Amino acid sequence: MTAYAELSAHFGRIAALSNAIGILHWDNDVMMPRGASPSRAESIALLHVMRHDLTTDGRIADWLDAANENDLDPWQQANVREIRRIFTVETALPSDLVSASSKATSICEMKWRQARAESDFASLLPYLEEVLRLQREIGQAKGEKLGLSPYDALLNDYEPGGRAEKIDALFDDLAAFLPGFLGEAVEAQAKRPQGPAPEGPFPVEAQRALGQRMMATLGYDFERGRLDVSTHPFCGGADNDVRITTRYDEADFSSALMGVLHETGHALYEQGRPAAYLDQPVSHARGMSLHESQSLLIEMQACRSREFILFAAPLMREAFGGEGAAWDAEAVWRRYTKVAPGFIRVDADEVTYPAHVILRYRLEKALIAGEMALADLPAAWSEGMRNLLGITPPSDRLGCLQDVHWPSGGWGYFPTYTLGAMTAAQIFDAAKLSQPDVLPGIARGDFAPLVTWLRENIHGKGSLLTTDELLTQATGRPLDPAVFKAHLRRRYVDEA
Repeated sequence: MTAYAELSAHFGRIAALSNAIGILHWDNDVMMPRGASPSRAESIALLHVMRHDLTTDGRIADWLDAANENDLDPWQQANVREIRRIFTVETALPSDLVSASSKATSICEMKWRQARAESDFASLLPYLEEVLRLQREIGQAKGEKLGLSPYDALLNDYEPGGRAEKIDALFDDLAAFLPGFLGEAVEAQAKRPQGPAPEGPFPVEAQRALGQRMMATLGYDFERGRLDVSTHPFCGGADNDVRITTRYDEADFSSALMGVLHETGHALYEQGRPAAYLDQPVSHARGMSLHESQSLLIEMQACRSREFILFAAPLMREAFGGEGAAWDAEAVWRRYTKVAPGFIRVDADEVTYPAHVILRYRLEKALIAGEMALADLPAAWSEGMRNLLGITPPSDRLGCLQDVHWPSGGWGYFPTYTLGAMTAAQIFDAAKLSQPDVLPGIARGDFAPLVTWLRENIHGKGSLLTTDELLTQATGRPLDPAVFKAHLRRRYVDEA
């Protein structure tokens, strides 16, 4: 076998392990009984160590040195680049640290579910302290290998090439823009008040059926995935087995539906990755800002458009047997584009959502740097919410316990949400310009023009290009925050 063939076969085995880990994590969040948590943590930790050992195998360095890139096509060259990047990062970590982190996050995530339900941060604190301690060690080890700060090293896992310095500038600009714009949006919408909301209850089975119908409309392949329930909505699973979850509230069907639409955006990306390289790093989604751009493009850009609501409002009315003006398309659109500060990030509107992310980004940076104690998180969270949105959470459940990311080890992930929102606006604009039938198609429930364009320009590219290269190729320019601001003004002030 050639050196490249050896690399390809080796990383195919790593992909198989990753698929097994992905399904076990899905089961952990969806079906596993609480009493199985300790043994499951041991099993997942062992698989993480096995994957780490494979990813740091000394032969990889020899194969990388021997691979003659002149004999490789552009996809194979990009695969070698991605393998080298992964190998460099993973060799920074000893196996015992990988194992300890895996066990700590598995246990902490289970404790988080109970703590969130009981709004009891104190009960989670010792477990989250251990996760944070290990994340600091991981960030330090990777940072020393890459020449990065610990936080940038953690961020790099989710956003290759991403740096806090650039994000600080973008987020400081948004934090200065949002309060004034929020006032403009609220004032504009007050001139055309909302009508009455539809009255529940909205049975879970009816919500589930509506969600599945929308997933099918968007192009989700149920032969390669499924919809389930979890404490926190997510998209996970394995290659060719892309599973999503949501959570239901019989008093409000919109939260579950929008969760389904958001996670379907992630799933479409995963189901659209290049099939010829599915078990290779070059097939992976480029980074989480692009991944979040796809979920937010579907949920926010496409499915809160007037065109989509014209199509969807009659289906909502039919699903729940609704009657009256509350189910008219214009009334539904106004509810789905209402701007109002709230406590829960996943339920936030487009205007206030970035504030939720900026808060979490600033807090996790301070925690990783040791600039604040984890015990002070609830108070710092409340202060940040007051400063950014003018509201104070009445409980930890509605505050610092609402997200699973930190208990599950996702430190450095949060900024990709707002980077993704800005990216989504830019990609959706490019798709509409390139394919004039995108919006008319959405209005009739035909997402093929949009999804086909995304398959060709985003999903099917995998990690062939860097994030900036991919975005420039797809939209004609690197990330431009002005596009996102213009979108917000158009939807929430000009059209309100």
